[in-house]
Amino acid sequence: MKKVFLTILLSVIAFSSINAQKIEMKKVFGGYKFSQNDKELSLNQMQEVMKNNQEAFDLVKSAKSNQTWGMILSGIGGGLIGYPIGTAIGGGNPKWVLAGVGAAFIVATIPIIKGFNRKTKKAVELYNANQSTVSSNFRPQFNLNIKGMSMGISMTF
Repeated sequence: MKKVFLTILLSVIAFSSINAQKIEMKKVFGGYKFSQNDKELSLNQMQEVMKNNQEAFDLVKSAKSNQTWGMILSGIGGGLIGYPIGTAIGGGNPKWVLAGVGAAFIVATIPIIKGFNRKTKKAVELYNANQSTVSSNFRPQFNLNIKGMSMGISMTF
């Protein structure tokens, strides 16, 4: 009984490691949404998944840098736009030059975010190209079979 259990356990572990799933991309407003096995992936999770594919890993790492810079610059731009608007609402004398500079910061983030989207898409394409089609469709099912006084587990594909 121990040998049977050990064999089943090793089979499950081996098949789950073989079953490297492709990453799915879905176009959304402003970029892409990535998922694997119906679970949404963050950029950090994608980086972890792609660590065995150096080229895809490097692209995701570079895309993460783009995302960070884009967020910093757009945050600064939003603050520079928001400050004069808040001053105007409060009845003060707003400095609209700051709003113009803030708009320039936000416009500057557009190519950075486009680069982020391009790099993540390319990284996913590279990663998926290295996944075999057999392993992506390989999902074993385990069934418990009981007949009379005997019990067994069957595996089907």
